[in-house]
Amino acid sequence: MNAFKFVAQSEDVGKRIDKYLSEVLPDYSRSFIQRMVKDQQVSINKKPIKSNYKLRVGDIIALNIPAPKALDIPAENIPLDILYEDKDVLLVNKPQGMVVHPAPGHHTGTLVNAIMYHCQDDLSGINGIMRPGIVHRIDKDTSGVLIVCKNDLAHASIAEQLKNHSITRKYNAIVYNHVKDDEGVINAPIGRHPVNRKQMAINTKQGKEAVTHYRVLERINQYTYVELQLETGRTHQIRVHMTSIHHPLLGDPVYGPKNNRFKLKGQALHARILGFIHPTTQEYMAFEAPLPNYFTSLLEKLRR
Repeated sequence: MNAFKFVAQSEDVGKRIDKYLSEVLPDYSRSFIQRMVKDQQVSINKKPIKSNYKLRVGDIIALNIPAPKALDIPAENIPLDILYEDKDVLLVNKPQGMVVHPAPGHHTGTLVNAIMYHCQDDLSGINGIMRPGIVHRIDKDTSGVLIVCKNDLAHASIAEQLKNHSITRKYNAIVYNHVKDDEGVINAPIGRHPVNRKQMAINTKQGKEAVTHYRVLERINQYTYVELQLETGRTHQIRVHMTSIHHPLLGDPVYGPKNNRFKLKGQALHARILGFIHPTTQEYMAFEAPLPNYFTSLLEKLRR
C-alpha cells in the first residue's frame, strides 16, 4: 500500500479535494482519486470526506492507495487487427462476435484477454481488474474500431472527451424499411426497459440524454444503408434509437424482427470511424476500420 500525506496551504483554500490530489499526484487520474475517496481511502484531519470537500488552511490530507490486485484473467495469444499503436493508446478493429471484456459466461476469448497478451503490463487500471485499458465498449455483435488506453493519464483524457461528446464516432448500419428523410437527429433519453431489465428503451422519466445523427447512404429494396454518428454513448443507443423510429437494425436479435432470412450472427452495425484528441500530442487523430466481409457481402445480396 502507498501512503501519502499533505498539508493544505493558503493557495489551496477552496480547492475540491479530488482536484487537489490529482494535481499533487499527477500519476493518478481524477476519476481514480474519486474512487479512492468513495472507498474511504482519503481522510481530512483523520476523518473520511466526499469528493466535493473544499480545502481549508492547515487541513491534513491522508491518502492510502492499496496495492494493485493481481489479475486472474488469462492473457491469450489472440490475433488483433491493429489500426494504430503508440505508448498511450491502441486502436483495434474488433471483429463481430468478440466480447470486449470478461463477464459471466465469457471469461476467455475476449478483447481484454487479447490485449493483455499484446500489451502485457501497459494497460490503464481505472476501470478495474476486469476491464484493464477499456474506456468504452461496443456490443459483442458490433464490429469496428475501439480505443484501448495503455496508461491512466491516457484513460482519463479519453474518458473526459467521451464525457464532453467531443470524440467522433461514426457507424454504418443496415436497417429495415426506407428511411424517409435523407438525414435527421434522434434526441430521446435511454434507460432500462421498465419490464425487461436486460433491454434498454426510450425512457423519458429516468433515462439519460441520448443523441444520434443519421444520414442515408443508399436505399436498397426494403432496406436502408445508413451512416450514424453518436453524440452520446448509451448502452445499445443506435439499436434503441433506430427501433424507436421504426427502422430496427437488420439482424438485431433483441430489438428487431425475430425472423432472420439472411442468417446473420447479429445486428448489421459497424463502428467505422473513431476520432479524438491524442492524450499526449494534443493533435486530432481519426481512424477508420474498413467494412468487414459479412457486411459487404450482405450489401451485395440486398442489391441483387
